[in-house]
Amino acid sequence: MRAEDLDLKELLELDPGGGMVHFAGERALIMDAVAQGLLRKELIDTYGERTARGILSRYGYIHGRRLAVALKSKFKWESPEDWQKAGARILALQGLFMLDPDSKDVFGPEGGTWRVSYEAEQHLLLKGRSDKPVCWNLCGLLSGYMSFAMDKEMYALEDKCIGKGDGACHVMIKSEEEWGDEVDGELAVFKRVGLDDALKDVTTTLKRTETELREKTRKLAIIAKIEEDPAELMARSPEMRKLIELAKTIAAIDSTVLITGESGTGKERVARFVHDHSVRAAGPFIAVNCGAITETLLESELFGHARGSFTGATVDRPGLFEAANGGTLFLDEVGEITLPMQVKLLRALQEKEIRRVGENKNRPINVRIVSATNKNLKIETAEKRFREDLYYRLNVVELAVPPLRQRREDILPLARLLLAEAALQMKRSVDGMTATAADQLIGYGWPGNVRELANAMERAVAVAKTNRVDLQDLPPEVLMVLPIVSDNGVPRFLRDVEKDCILAALEKTGGNRRKASELMGVGVATLYRKLKAYKLLDLVKE
Repeated sequence: MRAEDLDLKELLELDPGGGMVHFAGERALIMDAVAQGLLRKELIDTYGERTARGILSRYGYIHGRRLAVALKSKFKWESPEDWQKAGARILALQGLFMLDPDSKDVFGPEGGTWRVSYEAEQHLLLKGRSDKPVCWNLCGLLSGYMSFAMDKEMYALEDKCIGKGDGACHVMIKSEEEWGDEVDGELAVFKRVGLDDALKDVTTTLKRTETELREKTRKLAIIAKIEEDPAELMARSPEMRKLIELAKTIAAIDSTVLITGESGTGKERVARFVHDHSVRAAGPFIAVNCGAITETLLESELFGHARGSFTGATVDRPGLFEAANGGTLFLDEVGEITLPMQVKLLRALQEKEIRRVGENKNRPINVRIVSATNKNLKIETAEKRFREDLYYRLNVVELAVPPLRQRREDILPLARLLLAEAALQMKRSVDGMTATAADQLIGYGWPGNVRELANAMERAVAVAKTNRVDLQDLPPEVLMVLPIVSDNGVPRFLRDVEKDCILAALEKTGGNRRKASELMGVGVATLYRKLKAYKLLDLVKE
């Protein structure tokens, strides 16, 4: 067989009835060039050009080797030159580029030329002209094909490319030794290790981007008149400040932590705070909602599974314990785990090792467990719905997050932070709220806690007509808590009602601050802050 004898009609087999496509005896897929171009653009925009090139080049390399294997088994070639030239001929027949009809190129060590490259075409369309060659996938295809055909690693690199303004694309194909220092690390994109390095760069970039996003959020929060909060939890109330101090202390100790509190109080934020202030901060933080996954799937999620261990387990898969190695595994809604699963979880925590579903091999783990629940696990334990030994294993230190209604000093700082985050996410220039909106937030009971507050701020940012959230921008259920009205029916600000309440308490107790605080059901320190804020300290007689 000669390369010139290859005929697309003989190589391509179509089954119109069943929809199967075969090319050179192997199952093939027909893919849209524009879709490939859009994927390329998304890879570049998301991960950067170096990583995108690594992924596409490596994919092409693997594809090229598979093509060479298929052609070797299907045809008997007259000469090695024909086999080498056949690679480019096949790629042209697949529509990836066009060869000159009279070209003598064999795409061997001397390289070769192609025109109308689909890659260059899509890159020009979606990203514009480049200052470097852009046919990454095609170079990978030729590299993989020639490596198998010549029984040694060969690498194709463009010295001319339509994507950078040349009239045609031209590649040179050499071994790593032949390339020498001429290409200065360019060959790494075809190798697995090169892709691993690129993906490490992605991880580093994502962490840096996350840090930059947090800093941007912090700056926007400052614009929205939020005081700087080192804990990033907007803790202003004595209850939350006490909780943060305890969290800081236990973060340095590598023991299990149980975070309790009503749904939506921000338990995961507290868990992240513990992780970020621990020695494991550089490691992963993996969160899983145990209540949202069935028992069978939860076991696989946590411990992983071996291929063939159950229907649909087509590959070996590590679990979240392994994924969180060196970091923190956050088990949210841990009180929802079934009793049989509790036994398996307890064993993993005690032995510090796990066993994938369908395996007999134990795997060591190095993970800190932080769990959370909105249930009272003491009651659950007493009623035999939660194992006592697991409870004490998880509850080495407990962090009880109070509901938002019990820490009203935190409502406005949290609201401003959440408003800033929502504005940043939606790219809207909403940087604050009116006094009436702020009073309304303080007066509402927030049964859904911080989660409900976050939703309210997101909605307010979405519907706000100016750069400030006003009363009418708040959800209907929040608006329903007012109407505290004056005699003439005009709504009053909540701060005015609060001030009147303090004045009445002072009058009834003869100005005794301690008795007034008891009468109002608040702490002495809280009352003192209110007296100072409303300039009423001169009314206190003690």
